Amino acid sequence: MSKKTSYLLGILLTIIIGTVLYWYLCCKPCLEAQNAIVETETIEAEKPEVKTPTFNTFSAIDEKSSIRFTASDNFNFKVSNFAILEPVSDGLKTQLERVAAYLKDNPDKAIDVTGYYTAEEKNESAFPNLGLARANAIKNYFVSIGVSTKKINTYGELNDSLVPDNNSIFSGPAEYSIATIDANDTSEQEALVALKEDIKANSLMLYFDTGAASINLTTQQREKVSKIVRYIDKVDNAKIRITGHTDNTGNRETNIGLGKNRAEFAKSYLVQNGITSNKINTFSKGPDEPIADNSTEAGKAKNRRLVVTIN
Repeated sequence: MSKKTSYLLGILLTIIIGTVLYWYLCCKPCLEAQNAIVETETIEAEKPEVKTPTFNTFSAIDEKSSIRFTASDNFNFKVSNFAILEPVSDGLKTQLERVAAYLKDNPDKAIDVTGYYTAEEKNESAFPNLGLARANAIKNYFVSIGVSTKKINTYGELNDSLVPDNNSIFSGPAEYSIATIDANDTSEQEALVALKEDIKANSLMLYFDTGAASINLTTQQREKVSKIVRYIDKVDNAKIRITGHTDNTGNRETNIGLGKNRAEFAKSYLVQNGITSNKINTFSKGPDEPIADNSTEAGKAKNRRLVVTIN
């Protein structure tokens, strides 16, 4: 091999070795560092946003008189639940009792209670939405301290800005305002008359499989429950009437008992949903009032029913 060739091979080898060393000592660490930065940024970008839990205090204002009732706490509820969490704070109790006394001393005043819920919550109540179920629970608290249901209006409203705490508790998902009743306004009474006619014409019907007793309300059925509750809240001596009916399978005495048991089961379900027990009467007609032919399975299924209406 000539000196010239050896010289050229030496230069080529030097270039190759230099390139390899440059790659390992400079380029590779830089690329790894860049990849690490990208991976870190990706991980940080994928972290879920941490939201601050909402905390709504109790406040009820009479806009006409500017009288205000406030507390540093409120009624609290678990996610997807409508039962008030106990204990209620002493400060809140004091303000609620003040509101109760104010409503008693002022016959022309009423309180509006709006319960809130989020779209992600599961509604297992008998009401159209959890907000209304929560408002109904708050209504029952006011009733327990002497406020008439006639002076409490309940509403439910979607509010996706609510954020629960780490224990899945909503702090104060409710709002309040004190309204003034116009003695000359007859629209409320007219609405109640129309509501009674609607309930009577479109009773809530619940159906059961043979020997079964379970309740799973549809959206439409929850709307009917809401109407019934509103009516009995506003009308003196109004009560819910639950009548159990069966098919003709077995003897009459057994079916009378089965119909009564189903009616009592439905009553228990409504009571669990915050409807006062003494506002509900139960009856059984057993197989005596069929609405379909008991000679067919389809007819028997229609006859196994509960009729929920008002007196």
